[in-house]
Amino acid sequence: MDRMNFSLRELKFDPSSAASMTFEGYGAVFGNVDSYGDVIDPGAFAVCLADVKAGRRAWPAMLSQHGGFGLVADDLTPIGVWEDLSEDGTGLRVKGRLADTPRGRDLYTLMRMEPRPAIDGLSIGFIPKEWEPRSKPDDPRRRIKRIDLLEISPVTFPANGRARVSSVKSLGTARDLERLLRDAGLSAAQAKAIAAGGFDALSASGTATARAVRDELTRRRASIAAL
Repeated sequence: MDRMNFSLRELKFDPSSAASMTFEGYGAVFGNVDSYGDVIDPGAFAVCLADVKAGRRAWPAMLSQHGGFGLVADDLTPIGVWEDLSEDGTGLRVKGRLADTPRGRDLYTLMRMEPRPAIDGLSIGFIPKEWEPRSKPDDPRRRIKRIDLLEISPVTFPANGRARVSSVKSLGTARDLERLLRDAGLSAAQAKAIAAGGFDALSASGTATARAVRDELTRRRASIAAL
């Protein structure tokens, strides 16, 4: 199994999905030479992804640090699942959900740290099925045409800086809720009042924006109340 690493820098948190611990980004970027000298061509994942979604092969695992050395069971125990994988003009687009387990929560905390994430890399584990070797000294070591994808891991030391996480979704604290309400157009005072006092903090005489937000939050009451 080969590995190829990509950066997850510039994490952005999206609190629109309550306590989901989901994140999105790119597991691979096309046309970019990694530190091992490999380049992945567009379409390299197409056959594998079609087989995955048709049930002809298993979904890639989500491991931490490629499963370490695989010396104990925890090393190879998944930390979550990949919910969607697709190719676009940039590369392999991934959406994953971290498990509500100690290891999943630890990783989520590390990805959310400020002023910068402590974990900011993705790495894919794959079997190259078709590739072109270097024909000139300045060519990449390999130009990979088709890949069987085995696993995708958050890692500490990425080798490629172009793949990035675009969002990490959760609504785990009152501050997250305040940020969501401010983004929806409420004032700082309104957002703080709702986060502290619940839905009744929005009076019937509030602004149209406040009333619209209250209606939307009411529809989501069950999930938000569970936080």
